[in-house]
Amino acid sequence: MALVPYDENLLPALSKLHQASAEFNLANHKIRLSQDWNRLGVAAVVWDAAVVLCMFLEMGKVDLKGKRVIELGAGTGLVGIVAALLANVTITDRQPALEFLTANVRENVPPGQQEAVRVSELTWGENLHLYPTGSFDLILGADIVYLEETFPALLQTLEHLSSENTVVLLSCRIRYERDERFLMELRQRFSVQEVYYDSERDIHIYRAVRNRTNTEL
Repeated sequence: MALVPYDENLLPALSKLHQASAEFNLANHKIRLSQDWNRLGVAAVVWDAAVVLCMFLEMGKVDLKGKRVIELGAGTGLVGIVAALLANVTITDRQPALEFLTANVRENVPPGQQEAVRVSELTWGENLHLYPTGSFDLILGADIVYLEETFPALLQTLEHLSSENTVVLLSCRIRYERDERFLMELRQRFSVQEVYYDSERDIHIYRAVRNRTNTEL
């Protein structure tokens, strides 16, 4: 997630995001995540899109066993932590968020499963050669579609990481016209379908698979 602070006085409904921690029971584990809105903004709080994506994974809608998984814009790491309890996962975000993210991963992934998870820097569109093209079976992203200036780099990163067999799961709330424009751009390169909608939280989950004509040879 981008490191964008908000003025809490303008968004009183989001007061829960200013709590020092958040707790969840997912994948048969109690997960307690630190939050730090004042220091890292949206990158250091748990958003509904992450919770819904975790619930979707917990439903068994996706076979994670033996899969190579990467999470983009992990923020607090909730989605990656839940995935790491079920598969081998690379959890990524920008450099300023890594220390915070790593601490949450260490706190919540059992010692015997620590080898299944790796925390790594990934700024979309930059140094992509460090991540082999098409080397992941599943790409996860929760609430990473919201800053229009990041859309080209995000699309570039999704294309780079995907083979024609890679599944992308994006969990998001469609807030603005720019979010719809991102989906239109995504559909030009990927086959996209909505696979889940949480009406209570107004969160959509989209499944995307790269078009064969756009797959790098």
